[in-house]
This record gives sequence, structure tokens and C-alpha cells, in this order.
Amino acid sequence: MDQISKKIKMISEKLKELKNKFFHYEIDGYVVPKNDEYFSEFAKKDKLKTITGFDGSFGLAIILKKKNFLFVDGRYTEQAKIQAGKEFEILEIPKKLPYQILNSRLNLGFDPAVFTSRNLLYYFRNKVKLTSITKTIINSNISNNHTSKFYSLSPKVVGETVDSKIKRLIQILKKDRSDHIFISAPENVAWLLNIRGRDNPFSPIPNCRIIINTKGKVSFFSDIKKSSNIFKKKNFLRISFYKENQIKNFLGRLKVKKIIIDKNSCPVLLENLISSKFKISKIGDPLYLM
Repeated sequence: MDQISKKIKMISEKLKELKNKFFHYEIDGYVVPKNDEYFSEFAKKDKLKTITGFDGSFGLAIILKKKNFLFVDGRYTEQAKIQAGKEFEILEIPKKLPYQILNSRLNLGFDPAVFTSRNLLYYFRNKVKLTSITKTIINSNISNNHTSKFYSLSPKVVGETVDSKIKRLIQILKKDRSDHIFISAPENVAWLLNIRGRDNPFSPIPNCRIIINTKGKVSFFSDIKKSSNIFKKKNFLRISFYKENQIKNFLGRLKVKKIIIDKNSCPVLLENLISSKFKISKIGDPLYLM
């Protein structure tokens, strides 16, 4: 059996394995994006490639009991047909969106850690029932398990100190009468704290998130092994470090009246938790404009 035949057989087996789980979760299908929980296009946890064979930088798969769809943009239609066309019907976004072709009676499962509320609204327009499934039901093939530590940049290189940036951010929080901000976009954390990482193959973005209050206290969530070396830096003395999976418990204990979040990068899993406990500011993450 040649390599192509082996890949096709492997994809077919993984699809069958996934569909066998539909009955247990009482769903009619499952939605798989390209991105990981940090919304990186080139994620090491590439579940879309695992379940479709497609390795372009953008795509969305919807696997139903008897039919499979792969949505890609115009750059990847031909590539998707070659890599996934045997098992999937290929559709081009934005010419076709999921809500336009799916039966409104369907109940689709999705991982709330890898979608934002805006993603779901764009794709489904509230016309399809969506069921949140927090358990991992697709195991991705991670090719590189090497842990590369984050590193900090000198203010001479980036042009502004961390303290200066945080002070400017705090002024925005106070003006908005928010007492906390949840910065969920790793690129914004990288800019604010003058740090970089090696979590993505084509960009020095560190996979991390932070919560800051108006007193300048920073709570940093990431793989501790990656962030341990910046813990000793003087610029980071007001930062407390936590494991990635501690963020839900941290938010559950947090005492907040009003908080700023970024709906472009805050996963549904965390947005729902935050909105159930706190008032959410309307301004969005101001770091995009700082």
C-alpha cells in the first residue's frame, strides 16, 4: 500500500471513530476548526489535519453521520480537493457558509476552547443547535513535543518598558471604570510584556494569557516550564505565574465588578464563565490600538 492510500485509510478510520461517538454525546455532527485554543493558524495541535488530511492555514470541517464538509477560502480550494476531496465535499468561504447549507434541525458538537462567540455567530447565525463538548474527542498528532522557553526583549529593542505600557493600560481601565482586563490574544501579551516564544513555526508568539487589575498586578497563565526563565527578570516582579489549566478556577475566585475581554480571541468556554459572573465592558481589548 502506497503512502497516499495509507493516509486515505487512516483518515477514513479516524472519521469512523469520531462518528461512533455521536450517539454517546447525542449529536448529529461535530465541528473542527484549524486553530488551537490560542487561535493560531499554524497550531501544533492540528486537529483539522488529523481528521481531514488538509494542511492549509485556514479551514473548518463539519462531520455529519453520512456526509462531511470542508470549508476553505479561495487560496486552498484545489489543495483541499487533492488532500481531502475523497471524504469531504469542499466549499469555499465566504461564497458558502455552514448555516446556508445545513439543516436547521441538526445538533452539532463543538469544543468551546477553540471557538469564540463571534466565530460561531459568523458560521452558524444561531440557525443550528450547537452543543458544547469539553472532553477531547479527536486526538491530534503533535509532531514536536519540545518545550522552548519564552524570552524577554530589552526596552532598547522594543522602544518602551513593560512598566510604561502597563501604566498606560491602567489609565484606560480606569477611564472605562473597569477593574480588570483579560488579555487572551497571545500577540497582545507578547507586545505588552516585551516577551516572545517559539510556540508557532512562523511567528515568535508565546502561547499565554494574562489578567491585569488597576493596581498593575499581572496573573500569567501558560506552560510553567516555558515561563520559568522570565520569572526572575526584574520587569516581572509583580507577576504571578499559573498553569494554563488553572485559569477557570482563578476566574471563579476572582472578585470583579467590570472586566474587559477580547471577543476576537476569548474562547466561548471562558467568555461564558466571565459573563455569568461579571459585567463585561463594551470597549474590547485596547491593546490593538495602543
